[in-house]
Amino acid sequence: MRAPLVLGAALALLAVMAGAFGAHGLRGAVSERSLEVFQTAVSYQMYHAIALVLVTLLSGLALNRRLLGLAAGFFLAGILLFCGSLYVLVLTEIRWAGPITPLGGVCFMVGWAMLVAAAGWQR
Repeated sequence: MRAPLVLGAALALLAVMAGAFGAHGLRGAVSERSLEVFQTAVSYQMYHAIALVLVTLLSGLALNRRLLGLAAGFFLAGILLFCGSLYVLVLTEIRWAGPITPLGGVCFMVGWAMLVAAAGWQR
């Protein structure tokens, strides 16, 4: 399970870059509220990038790899849908992206539920 590690590390790097862009490049260009929304996206991206790395580390334990893989997939989908839609909202003001955000949040929750299930799975 190297893919979640690579994706997690790359998405963490991108979160740091996005955070720097938000702090320096967007200040004064967008409203304070938009900066808060952008920072929320950056934070959730970092949390779930770290979760992808965690999934890789946990795959070495006697946990259900299928459930870990599902968790990783849902974390990735959450990053794309939740964080991606918030980035689109702030950077383009395209309002149709707003209804996508909760779908990403659900993906995050399902990912964590899969991780709980993987940890509780008895072989």
